[in-house]
Parts: sequence; C-alpha cells; structure tokens
Amino acid sequence: MSVLAIGLSHRTAPVALLERVSVAGDALAKLLHDVHDDPCVAEAMVVSTCNRVEVYVTVDRFHAAVTAISRLLGVHSGVPVEELTPHLYVHYEERAVEHLFSVVCGLDSMVVGEGQILGQVRQALRLAQRQGTVGATLNDLVQQALRVGKRAHHETGIDKAGPSLVSAGLALAGDLAGRRALVIGAGSMSSLAAATLRRAGVTDIVVANRTYDRGARLAESVGGRAVEFSAVADELAGADIVITCTGAGRHLITPEMITRGAFLLDLALPHDVDPEVRSVPGVTLVDLETIQESGIGSREGDGTRAVESVRALVAGELRAYLDAERAAKVTPTVVALRSKAAGVVESELGRLLMRVPDLDEKARDEVAMTVQRVVDKLLHEPTVRVKQLATCPGGDHYAEALRELFNLDPTIPEAVREVEL
Repeated sequence: MSVLAIGLSHRTAPVALLERVSVAGDALAKLLHDVHDDPCVAEAMVVSTCNRVEVYVTVDRFHAAVTAISRLLGVHSGVPVEELTPHLYVHYEERAVEHLFSVVCGLDSMVVGEGQILGQVRQALRLAQRQGTVGATLNDLVQQALRVGKRAHHETGIDKAGPSLVSAGLALAGDLAGRRALVIGAGSMSSLAAATLRRAGVTDIVVANRTYDRGARLAESVGGRAVEFSAVADELAGADIVITCTGAGRHLITPEMITRGAFLLDLALPHDVDPEVRSVPGVTLVDLETIQESGIGSREGDGTRAVESVRALVAGELRAYLDAERAAKVTPTVVALRSKAAGVVESELGRLLMRVPDLDEKARDEVAMTVQRVVDKLLHEPTVRVKQLATCPGGDHYAEALRELFNLDPTIPEAVREVEL
C-alpha cells in the first residue's frame, strides 16, 4: 500500500471555491467514510480547514484512487468534477509524505508558520481513529508528522515568520486599544482571537457561543463577559470590532443587522458574514480572501532563515522516515531467511541424533551451538547489508533477490517464526 494525498488549498483555488468544498461535522464524517469505503482505499483521513481540504489515503491502485476521490470531493461539495479538477493537487508516496510534513510545519499555510494547523491535523487523525478509517500506515505517518511539526515550532523561529490569521486580519483594523469587541464562537480560532484582542489592549470583550458555558469559560479567561447566542444581533449594535469563526455553514450576520460602522473579521469557511455588509456605510469586512490578497501572511521578511531551517528539518525528517519505511519492508524477508535457516539447523540436528543416538548431552549441546554459530555467521553479513541497502532507492530489489535465491515467501506464517534478528 502506498500513501496518496489529494486536495486543494489557498495556493491552488480561490477562497470562494474552498468555501464550497469545505466540510465539517457530520458531512466530514460522511466524506471520510465514503472515501474509506472505496475499493481502492485501505485507510483514509480528511483534513478540512479554512484554507485547505485534503484527503490522505493508502491505496494499491494510483489512477483508480485519484479518479474515485476526485469524484467523491465533487459529489460532497456539489462542484462538478471538471470544475474541481484544475484546482486539485496530487502527491504520491514520497511527495505525499513531504507535503504532509510541510503542512504541519506551517510552510504551506496562508500565514507562514501558523501553528493552528498542528491541532487541526491532530483533530483529523482523532476523527479518523474514532471512525475506524485509519490503520498502522496512516496512523504512524501522521503521528510522525505531528512530531515533525512540534520540532519545527520548538526549534526554529517559524512562528515569527508570519503572523497568525487572526493577527494578519487585525493588522488591517488599526489601533485596537479602547475599542469594544464581539467574538462569535468559542473554538480554537475564536480563543486565539480573544487572547489577541486582550493583548492588544481591548478590555471590553463580549463572547457569544451556541453553548453558553463554553463561551463563558472563554470570556472569563480574557476578562470579558459572555452572552447567549441569541443576543448577537443586539451586541452588534455596540461593537467596534467583530470577529467570527463558527461552523454554522450559513451567513450569521447580514447587512440588515449592522446599524453602525464597524470592523468585521470573518475567519469562517463557509463564511459567517454576508459579503453584502460591505455596502453598509462605515463597515470594513476582512475575510480570508482579503487576507490572501493582502499578502500579509506570506511576507517572510526576517523569517527567511527560519523558513529555510524548517525546510532543511523537513528534508532530514523525510529521509529518516523513508529509510525506516524501506528498512521495515525488508524485515519480513530477513525474518523468513533466518526462520528457514533455523528450520534447517533443527532438521539436521535431529538427523544427527538419530544416527548417533549414544551422543551424550554435553556433546549434543556443543554440536548444536557450533552449527548455530556457523549459520549465524553466514547470515549476519547478508542480512545486515540487505537492511542497509534497503534504505537506498531501489533497495527493495536486494530483498527480492534474497527471496528468489532462497525460495522465501514471507507471507507464509511458517516462514516467519520467532527468531533473533
């Protein structure tokens, strides 16, 4: 089975298209299961965020899998495949692993170095684990990717290479101190927004969330106050800054609800704010398209060295991962070879004892140890070398040669008895 990644992001598609393709909640679980149920797919995970939708799978047929997953993305989004296809990217085997590592490190984000993608990929893995759509291959790969992402954020200055989406959006709002803010939602993005507002000097922060208790906890953490979600319309009347990021999937704020000039930051996908609010005098609406067009999140500036450091880290981690994968693939062949040798030793010692039944126990043990040492010494060099060579491109041919020369079939249970490697 090989790893395949198919998706679209802010780099390949306009935000309007991403908004149509983005999935969450029950729709995300349904897409995950539909992908996993395809005959070409063994394991599946879906990452769906505000600026990317990616499907990671293990497959045994590349072209059939690409066709099937592209079709399912079209079916679930309602976007015709022919419209979707030009914006899709496909990464296979080594490139799929490299892409995932780059994503979790923030190298592929709209805002370079943003750390929220780590949590989003972790959530995607947990969902796939709960739904039973991942196995050893994807689970191990994603766990390793998350470790790579943590290294990147802990060991380099990638976090400073670009501001977060929240900071990037609020950078367009001007001075925040002394202004009144309304935060709609209490998820990770809203929590970051509330904390960012507090650090910027905003002391009057109101939080509205569908689950009041969760909103109250967020409000308490920033010294603000919580209101019921039904009070959003009333709170808009007194807000200077509105930040919204929910999974509502529809417009929560319409032009009719805006009665005064305000700065609105919509980080949701699909959008929480009707774009028509821009027609209201005094209103500034910043959404993902605005941030994308401003380029504020992609300016490397002093973060250039950090970005290069992370790219080098990803390259090193990729080599280590691929070496381990190649070595693991040859292990069954090595085990089968040693198992076969152990069987030969056992058989020949049995024959010897039949021919020399009067051999005392000490002599038997000495003969057995001598024969075993001879076999171990003969096999040591080729088994060590085949593991080393397996880490090189095309290294699987050496394992194939061993299987052919010694007539090994690692898939037969008898061929992989417990033996020392």
